[in-house]
Amino acid sequence: MSSEGEVDLELISRVARGDSGPLRLLYERHAGMAFAICMRVLRGRADAEDAVQATFVEVWRRAPQYRREQGSVEAWIFTIARTRAIDLQRTRASQQRVAAQGARDNTQADPETPEDSVSRSRDRVRIEAALQELPTDQRQVVKLAWFEGLSHSDIAKKEGLALGTVKTRARLALAKLGELL
Repeated sequence: MSSEGEVDLELISRVARGDSGPLRLLYERHAGMAFAICMRVLRGRADAEDAVQATFVEVWRRAPQYRREQGSVEAWIFTIARTRAIDLQRTRASQQRVAAQGARDNTQADPETPEDSVSRSRDRVRIEAALQELPTDQRQVVKLAWFEGLSHSDIAKKEGLALGTVKTRARLALAKLGELL
């Protein structure tokens, strides 16, 4: 292994032990290439910068999980960067679809009648009551997905959960809501 690779190994092992100083050094060594990877996926400077920031937050959080036999630290960081960029791209695309659908709905909608308003208000009360029936962990996943527009991956990162746990909670919550509504 090159001396550069050995340096990265030493830095990541220190980060894994909770030392934040080496994270800055890893950032200085690899942020440029991580940014280039993110730019290729996202094609926007601000989004690429967000993805790079998310990359190094994840490097900090997942450093204890790094395994030398699975590849170099550099490759591991670049894989995380690419994944964060793809996640961000999907989130942005989802947000754009929701916004576009909302715009179409607003331009195509007939003026709301008083009956529509009352019906919508009743539906909102029923939905809020059904949400309160969910266990707290399932309700949190539903709120983050529906009201904040987060993907399962984003929810997992935000809540510090495994992706499978988030998906299970979402599935159970939707099943329970289906019964209640």
